[in-house]
Amino acid sequence: MNDKKHIHLIGICGTAMASLAGMLKQRGFRVTGSDAAAYPPMSDFLAGLEIPVAQPFDSRNLEPRPDLVVVGNAISRGNAELEEVLDKRLSFCSLPQLLHDEFLRGKEVLVVAGTHGKTTTTSMLAWIFHTAGMQPSFLIGGIAENFGSSFHLGQGKHFILEGDEYDSAFFDKGPKFLHYFPDAVILTSVEFDHADIYKDLDAVETAFKRLVNLIPRRGRIVAFDGMAGETGESPSLERALSKAFCPVERYGASARAEWRITNLKLQPEGTSWSVMHDGRAWTDLEFPLAGEYNVWNATAAAALASQYGISKEEIAAALKTFKSVKRRLEVKAQVNGVTIIDDFAHHPTAIAGTLKALRARYAGARLWAILEPRSNTLRRRVLQAELARSLALADEVVVAAVFRSEAVPVNERLELPELAADIQRHGGRARLQADADEIVATIAPEMRSGDVVAILSNGGFGGIYEKLPARLRTLVGGEHVNSANAAGK
Repeated sequence: MNDKKHIHLIGICGTAMASLAGMLKQRGFRVTGSDAAAYPPMSDFLAGLEIPVAQPFDSRNLEPRPDLVVVGNAISRGNAELEEVLDKRLSFCSLPQLLHDEFLRGKEVLVVAGTHGKTTTTSMLAWIFHTAGMQPSFLIGGIAENFGSSFHLGQGKHFILEGDEYDSAFFDKGPKFLHYFPDAVILTSVEFDHADIYKDLDAVETAFKRLVNLIPRRGRIVAFDGMAGETGESPSLERALSKAFCPVERYGASARAEWRITNLKLQPEGTSWSVMHDGRAWTDLEFPLAGEYNVWNATAAAALASQYGISKEEIAAALKTFKSVKRRLEVKAQVNGVTIIDDFAHHPTAIAGTLKALRARYAGARLWAILEPRSNTLRRRVLQAELARSLALADEVVVAAVFRSEAVPVNERLELPELAADIQRHGGRARLQADADEIVATIAPEMRSGDVVAILSNGGFGGIYEKLPARLRTLVGGEHVNSANAAGK
């Protein structure tokens, strides 16, 4: 890389790509990028780094000719810039390849992997290491509020990063995390996801088996082990772990977990719990976040951090001050007593966890779930039954049209009328609306003080995060009174 001075990133507004751009700039490279469209928080993030973003894609964005082009994994053949790269035989690589070659060599690499909880757990682990004075480097798939950033290059020997099972690039269909060669891994879960690139659950399991197979004997795996009263065994997770050569420690509320969660208290003002280690009381933990799944995430981070010499007192102090990650149960606005929350929804299990967390945090509130089926899994019917059960946990459900439905074959596409009927069979109330504008116009007049609205999307959702609060502010009188309660802050 010493001879590479100008690096251009195609698809720079992806969270990982934007973070890589910042890391490269910090290393002294000239960095440019391009994308189809930029929206917060990553557009603001890149602007703060003074990294220019060209919109839309255009072959002219490669003038003057860069020394290296990083091709994001969302970029496919037919993209104007990618075609120019191939025609002119410009040097190019994938994000994980460059990350390994430029940043991970010589570091102790700690990877957080799994279908759910990666971003938050990685953020917690990085914050624990940081507050303990370990000066870690990190790369997170979201903006960690404690740092105000998704990356940092520290002076310490540890590099903490989120290990994504999604593919690496158009020319490398293997998972990103296989490029990272971790020394230790947190494995939160193994479920079917990314229906656009994985044929079935067996294919997902194979990817995680390959990750486990990379961990050296001196390494360590910290793996989820279920809820209280259960055996804790997830068949997919167990199969992924079955041929590990390194020690495996479990965390969770099941009886066999080495790091066992007990005395869990989910309260409006915060969450507390105790951890048993190898059957003995270890420590009490607390933080301001909602949700049982965040307790699992924090316990996993605590378990791994303790293996690197960080004391339980330092771990407890770090978690007590942990804020969250952008777009994870993020309170976007409180208007006329209505609390509007943004959550990066991508999978039925995650949606269920979000809605359960909000039930506990806002006891007695009328809970709305507004879903944009946008992720490659949610746009398909493969998990439609699970999605209906998850959404039915809300009192009012509104589902927008499938994002770019034309890109999904009709026989694979989420069937919205059937989804709405299934939600109602499970006891929920469901409506279908075309887009953000129609949703806002329809539901804003129905909202009343005390309502909690979970907007579930992994994209911009037509600006609904700004449009709904703006519309509520125009509604006065009746039940719309300014009595916002800040319990979720």
